[in-house]
Amino acid sequence: MRIWRSVVGKLWMTILLLVSFVLFILTILLLEFFQNYHVEEVEESLRYEAQKAASIIEEHEELDMSLQIVSEILDDPVHSIVKIEDQTVFYSDDINYTDILSVIEGSNSLSRVDEESVIVQDEFPTGEDFDNRYNNVMIVGVPVSDTDGESIGAVYVYQSLEAIQQTTEQTTRLIILAAAIAIILTTIFAFFLSTRITAPLRKMREGAFEVARGKFDTKVPILSNDEIGELATAFNQMGRQLKHHLDALSQEKEQLSSVLSSMADGVITFNKDCTVLVSNPPAERFLKNWYDEQEDFTKLALPPTLEELIQKVMQTNEEQTGELEVNGRSYVAIISPLYSGDTVRGAVAVLRDMTEERKLETLRKDFIANVSHELRTPISMLQGYSEAIIDDIPQSDEERKEIARVIYDESLRMGRLVNELLDLARMEAGHIVLNQEQIKVNEFASRVLSKFKLGLNDNDIHMRFISELDESVTIHIDPDRIEQVLTNLLDNAIRHTKTEGDITISTNMENQFIRFDVIDNGVGIPEDDLPFIFERFYKADKARTRGRAGTGLGLAIVKNLIEAHRGKIKAESKVDHGTTFSFYLPRNS
Repeated sequence: MRIWRSVVGKLWMTILLLVSFVLFILTILLLEFFQNYHVEEVEESLRYEAQKAASIIEEHEELDMSLQIVSEILDDPVHSIVKIEDQTVFYSDDINYTDILSVIEGSNSLSRVDEESVIVQDEFPTGEDFDNRYNNVMIVGVPVSDTDGESIGAVYVYQSLEAIQQTTEQTTRLIILAAAIAIILTTIFAFFLSTRITAPLRKMREGAFEVARGKFDTKVPILSNDEIGELATAFNQMGRQLKHHLDALSQEKEQLSSVLSSMADGVITFNKDCTVLVSNPPAERFLKNWYDEQEDFTKLALPPTLEELIQKVMQTNEEQTGELEVNGRSYVAIISPLYSGDTVRGAVAVLRDMTEERKLETLRKDFIANVSHELRTPISMLQGYSEAIIDDIPQSDEERKEIARVIYDESLRMGRLVNELLDLARMEAGHIVLNQEQIKVNEFASRVLSKFKLGLNDNDIHMRFISELDESVTIHIDPDRIEQVLTNLLDNAIRHTKTEGDITISTNMENQFIRFDVIDNGVGIPEDDLPFIFERFYKADKARTRGRAGTGLGLAIVKNLIEAHRGKIKAESKVDHGTTFSFYLPRNS
């Protein structure tokens, strides 16, 4: 029933049942008390009347006079029967006394009265001449003695108990009425009390639902200073504490999320069945690359190597480390167990992209090898020609001069290599200093190109300058550094351009940048080499070069100088059709 699901119903029914039970017990006790009380009162009254009548008969010698007196002193509803010796009824003030007399004669205690006797008769025969007044009567018999003290008869006084029954019924009705009124008042009081108790409880229930929906700033009104008021106060404090702790947890979660998002390494949390629970952006990119790398339809969620490491962590409860490759990139995976108490509930994997480190390690090794290679040739030549001079191998002055020239050229080559290495190191360390000034673009490019024209007549390489800019256009640059850029690019173009080839420098405007192009129609650069030409010591096929061999550092220096001016450089080339180097410099850098 719905009434038992509410505090009001339970409290009301409890109070009502308790009051009803108490009233029921009280009614039974009161009815028993009143009935016994009235019966005892009637019995005492009848005994008194019988004794008084017996004493009157005994004190008067004339029986008729004493009977007359007895008839006068006995008032309704008390009736009397006087039996003297053998006379069945010597006197009676009740016409219909035969039923009473039959009861007296049928009772051993009343028919032979030696002392006071009392009987209550409630089962009379129901004849046509029976008086309904005597359905329930009380009879008291008192012996009558003569002067010698011997019993000569008895006086019987009886009275109907119908009045007592009526009184009892009336009392019962009054008690029932009082009980009904008490139940009604109890119901009203119970509802009033229940409302006073449950009203704040309902408020707290509504507040609890609001808190359950996430509204932790909900407050319950404090309507009293009793235990319910204290409960409301505790509820409000609980809500504030919950809000405080959840805010702290949310802040910690946001901080953790920010830390994970800002990490360069990928972080993935797995449960025991290798399902991904949490991942940061680098880890998501790793998983996407792995998914895109697979070609079949039954794509695996994780790389087999990573899954094996996770399973090993679950089995051994120890940290595991491994390496794997995904989509051409190298990763190092460090996987640690996650505990819930003493049991392993999952694992966390840290994926570090080691591609750049591996590439830098390779570049370092290549750098050492390239430097060793570049220095070994001039050192060997210096050593060999020096030994020739020591051993007096050259016989003529011309031979000695030739050897000295070779030694000089190789020393210059070594010096140039060392200087370029130092310049490149300073540039990459950010120690380059630019002395910028406003320069006219066309005038600057023409001047640099004219320096190369003077020494190229023997090679029949045609050089020209083309510009779409007005002569007054200027740019804010370090002229020495940009001249070094153009010099390196032109030197490369000359070394890779065949006889009677063409080299062109052009300038034009693109948005807020000045674009410089160095174009040749030489041997070109293979497409596979283009992404690496700006790396240190990287060289295309040396068989394609003519005349002077470079150190492999020129384009790396060019790139650093351009980037120092906040510009950018690119190269386009096609084998046997030439190469175009284009770099962009901001007009107001």
